[in-house]
Amino acid sequence: MKVPLSWLKEYVDIVLPLPELTERLTLAGLEVAAVEHIGAGWEPDKIVVGEIVEVCPHPNADRLTIAVVDHGLAEPQRVVTGAANLRIGDHGQKVAFAREGARLIDGYSEELRYVTLKPAKIRGVVSAGMVCSEKELGLSDEHEGILILDDDAPVGMPLQGYLGETIVDIDLTPNLGRCLSIIGIAREVAALTGQPLKMTEPTMKAEGAPITGQVEIEISDPDLCARYSATLIRGVRIGPSPLWMQQRLRAAGMRPIDCIVDITNYVMLEWGQPLHAFDYDKLRGRKEGEAPLIVVRRAKPGEQLTTLDGLERQLEPDMLLICDGGGPVAIAGVMGGLETEIGASTTNVLLESANFDNLNNRRTSQMLKLPSEASLRFGRGLAPETTVIAARRASEYMRQLSGGVIAQGIADAYAVKSAVKTIDLAPGEVERLLGIKVSRKRIVQILESLGFSCEPGRGSAPIRVTVPYYRLDASIPADLVEEVARIIGYDKIPDTLLSDELPPQR
Repeated sequence: MKVPLSWLKEYVDIVLPLPELTERLTLAGLEVAAVEHIGAGWEPDKIVVGEIVEVCPHPNADRLTIAVVDHGLAEPQRVVTGAANLRIGDHGQKVAFAREGARLIDGYSEELRYVTLKPAKIRGVVSAGMVCSEKELGLSDEHEGILILDDDAPVGMPLQGYLGETIVDIDLTPNLGRCLSIIGIAREVAALTGQPLKMTEPTMKAEGAPITGQVEIEISDPDLCARYSATLIRGVRIGPSPLWMQQRLRAAGMRPIDCIVDITNYVMLEWGQPLHAFDYDKLRGRKEGEAPLIVVRRAKPGEQLTTLDGLERQLEPDMLLICDGGGPVAIAGVMGGLETEIGASTTNVLLESANFDNLNNRRTSQMLKLPSEASLRFGRGLAPETTVIAARRASEYMRQLSGGVIAQGIADAYAVKSAVKTIDLAPGEVERLLGIKVSRKRIVQILESLGFSCEPGRGSAPIRVTVPYYRLDASIPADLVEEVARIIGYDKIPDTLLSDELPPQR
């Protein structure tokens, strides 16, 4: 799990130095495998935010232009560029500007090679700086056009301060599926550092017609799908997502595609709940002319589906499908179908946020050889309570970033509701298993910092602990004792000899 620190800081204040934070995470069972610094090589005085003042034609080359760039010094700089996304007459775009002497990646070399920027005469025009592409900055392999920054980028600010990022790469064991999200990691950091979690329940501004009657949902196999939630967003515009979202997706290891798909991936990384967007107008109803029907069911013998990668998949009877009135449109939690994918002509989106059985999903993903970020999360197990939270978050982004209008309400089929789990924990059990005495007050403090609710009790009474919905891994007292040990720190627990009698030996 790659965690950009700027994203994490939106949910919890980072009060420890980075080396101490990574050590605390590792000792708590979240092993930090690596730390990456994006932009560490961008010299603050040489690679800065610039603003295009004007773009003029090159007097001696049709495919080149001359960009006049304000980069925070007294005089703007004239540079020659062949960027495909700068046109004569353009002005006002914020760009990454490299001054003379800057060290950049050679955008024309297939191998990683650095060059130092020197003044040069290009087709008779002197150019002593450069408007940079993503490849020249080491952000991606994109070199056709230059990097266009968001409008709020301050002119003259070091690019390292504006676009730099620190990424903590954490190796998560299978039992830590709850941490496959920014918010999951934020919960851990908050508990380990004593900081409050800065989190509010997502909301969406729904001003469209009620969703009732615009889509119908049926769960035919509730043993494999506990909950299926859907929202409808009409009038979206398909285009690139904003730079801040693209950069966070890249930092987390995902490739930006378009605004709608990027939003679904962004919310999945943030909340841990995979989402899928269908082109609403390509979905079929029970009969022609009726509202789309979504049916969640097992595959039938001989069924096939062409997935988003263009391959025709032979489906096995135990595989869970998302179907419309005409047949399969997605392999549940694994990959969508080509027929209903989001494209340039899409204007209306049906957003799926569902909860699928982890074992079935993992088996299907392995049989089809289709591993993905979504199947990774479904395969570790997810709480059905998260579907509506993520649907609201993504729908609101689609309203804000793609101009869509959200239908009022959420189509929500909740077939199997989760029971609230409570566990009685005796403080003596903590001492028995860990070999150290931990006060009742400290046990309660640790568990509450992790989101558990506690009735402390007194005397010989146990602590009654209510498990939060997202902690699928906690079911017995020993699980709670493990949480106490993690937050105290395994390194703080002294070595002791066993005090219990050993069972008879053969």
